[in-house]
Order: sequence, then C-alpha cells, then structure tokens
Amino acid sequence: MLNKPGKTMSVEEAQGIATEALTQLARDPEQVGRFLAVAGIGPESIREAAAEPGFLAGVLEFYMGDEALLLAFCENANLRPTMIAAARFTLSDDGLFDA
Repeated sequence: MLNKPGKTMSVEEAQGIATEALTQLARDPEQVGRFLAVAGIGPESIREAAAEPGFLAGVLEFYMGDEALLLAFCENANLRPTMIAAARFTLSDDGLFDA
C-alpha cells in the first residue's frame, strides 16, 4: 500500500481497509454488537447502512476509539495504525464522512 513518504491514499485503498475492518469486526459478536449500538443501527439494517456515505469512515472511527481493537486489527491485517488514520482521513477528506 502506502510505503512511500508523501504518497496519498486513494479512496479505493481507504475503502478496502475499512471493508477489511468491518469484516474482522463482524467475526466478533461482542464487538459488532458494541459497534451497532454506537452507530445506532440494528443488525437487520447493517447492509442498508453500509451503503450510506460515511459508514466506512464510521467503522474506522470505531476502531480508532479502542486502542486494543485497533492494534489487534492492524496486526491481523498487517497494517500500521497510522494507515487506519490515513484511510479515515481519505474517506472524510473526500466528503464521504462528516465528523
């Protein structure tokens, strides 16, 4: 991915990271339940919510709010934690997420 200083992350790369984060989150019933509660959505509406602008950035925000969860994801995905912040910034910078 982004190994060169000064290179910006594409929206597609950021969405890929966020999608991978959501997939990992879905494997942990306790964490996905917490995410749904924070997001204010029910399990039956997650597919609909996922199509909304800002949803993937919200997934990354959730990870960034829990250091242990963030570090576990980064280890499993072989990413640096700064990549999560960069992906979140890319999604929000592109007007996809209003924080």
